Amino acid sequence: MAQCYCRWRNVLICLCTPCIILALVIAYIYAMVTLSMHSSRSVRPGSTLAAPFFVASGLLKSENFSSIPETFWDTHANKNSIWNYLQTVTDRQFNPILHLNNTKKKFKHESFLKESFSELNGLHRNYKGLPLQLHYFLRSMHRRDYTTVLQPDRVCGAGGNDDTEQVLLLLAIKSKESNFKNRQAIRQTWGQVGWVAGERRNSTSEDENGGYVRRIFLLGKEEHEKLGIADYELLQMESLYYGDILQWDFKDTFFNLTLKDVLFWKWFSQLCSQTLFVFKGDDDVFVNTQKMIRYLHDQLRAPQVKETIKEFMVGEVITTAVPDRVNKSKYYIPEVFYKGLYPTYAGGGGVVYSGLLTQRLYDMSKRVHLFPIDDVYVGMCMVRLNAHPIHHPAFLTFDFPGKEEQQPCAYHSILLVHKRSPEQVVKLWDQLKRTQEQCRDVPLRVLRQKPKL
Repeated sequence: MAQCYCRWRNVLICLCTPCIILALVIAYIYAMVTLSMHSSRSVRPGSTLAAPFFVASGLLKSENFSSIPETFWDTHANKNSIWNYLQTVTDRQFNPILHLNNTKKKFKHESFLKESFSELNGLHRNYKGLPLQLHYFLRSMHRRDYTTVLQPDRVCGAGGNDDTEQVLLLLAIKSKESNFKNRQAIRQTWGQVGWVAGERRNSTSEDENGGYVRRIFLLGKEEHEKLGIADYELLQMESLYYGDILQWDFKDTFFNLTLKDVLFWKWFSQLCSQTLFVFKGDDDVFVNTQKMIRYLHDQLRAPQVKETIKEFMVGEVITTAVPDRVNKSKYYIPEVFYKGLYPTYAGGGGVVYSGLLTQRLYDMSKRVHLFPIDDVYVGMCMVRLNAHPIHHPAFLTFDFPGKEEQQPCAYHSILLVHKRSPEQVVKLWDQLKRTQEQCRDVPLRVLRQKPKL
């Protein structure tokens, strides 16, 4: 009897053990799939592929994923911060695991950005506590379909008639209708177009790099009470004469500078995609154009340039920045609108990036909601592309430190300096020309290291 019992027990063990193991495996797979689906609902916006869709975190490892601090923008799907909530809703729509029926073609459209605003029901209570300019921004931040009022007479901005080679540099300068003096000073000085010679490497060298340069001013529309009918007619005449005005039919405000970026990227992608580099800056900067052209030629001669050029951006890089919570500041961003830190970004006063990156930024902008601070928004798109701006100390978006400006050849050691009036721009350009031989061998500015103790 005992032998019979043991025999049946062995049979049951042999039969049941595989079934139990199979059941455990199925349960484990089900648990992992459930966890993956859950993690996809809280995927960090920065953890994205360069492709036009988002992959849930934890599914695979790839060089295309960006490394983002845990304290980057808050991605919890709560309704306490308007921008974060809108972006989270949009990220979910782009996630192919959550939406298996979406095709790649659909992912290329901006419809998801607009659709996410339908989720704002119940958030209207937060509008009342917003500053007026942020309130206006929120009301129109879903719009990107503004008509063009004025545009350049040439395909890719004002330039020379004898362009026989690829355009090296497009100067895209943010301006306002009333800033005629700023534009005129730029046209007469560092913003000249056509063939522009670069600076020689030294006084004995004969290699004089140069390239074709084009120019365009980016404008919205100012309020009627600030700009009379006569002023607008002058702007039309200015556009007709110089052919370098690109104006859209939206209100030209500080928070709409981001909109200028996005609309410019779109215009560039359609008409100027063969341009090698873009300088994007404000109309109150001074640029050492000859030095800039030589610097860009050096980048084109760098190793593996075909790969690095796709994400090339250089300027004065700002790290570990936080939103300004002072309500009297023009940069004020309350927590009710945005939670989290800012990504690393290049100061918007003046930055240079490649034409290839410009097109990639435009594609990525279709998946990132507009943000009121323009250079921060560019940083957000860069993080999504897993690209990183290069810091160069010759970009002085916060001016010269200390008494460095007083040195005789100070302006020969920089590529850009911010906050200069039209009169100062003209004077500095003349000074740059007069001291060209004296300061020819001065290298670009480098970071001053603190002495070791």
